[in-house]
Amino acid sequence: MRFHLIDRIEAWESMRHIRARKATSVYEDYWQPSSGGPVVPFGLALEALCQAGAWLVLLSSEHRKRAALLSVGEVTMLRDAVPGDVLRMSADVVSARNRTAVVDGRVEVDGEPILIARNIMCALIDADRLDDPQETARMAEILLGRGPLD
Repeated sequence: MRFHLIDRIEAWESMRHIRARKATSVYEDYWQPSSGGPVVPFGLALEALCQAGAWLVLLSSEHRKRAALLSVGEVTMLRDAVPGDVLRMSADVVSARNRTAVVDGRVEVDGEPILIARNIMCALIDADRLDDPQETARMAEILLGRGPLD
């Protein structure tokens, strides 16, 4: 993944559940202007949730499989995130087969849901087709709090 929206993986259970977070900063490039000040674009909040799900697949398969987004069934945006918010993503596997998985999830700020998504369908493909396996393993160690940041 080249555009990282996950700072830390807080907990995960193989092909069942993941909790991850992203601390936002006013210095990031993605803020969208609004009448109340800058906000995280809707698509990036959804992308952060999808990245959490992709990490669940990578970790569960020992970095052999990667989730590639196929479709999103339903998404509800409840409110915007602003600079300084910590986004907490939570994703649960609804179903998984050899080649596909379906996930439901949510993004929260301070325990309040800001985005809820259902029926996120992903293809499970060989990870080495998209990512360098060594780089993926190094990044996983960092996100899990076990590796160096350099």
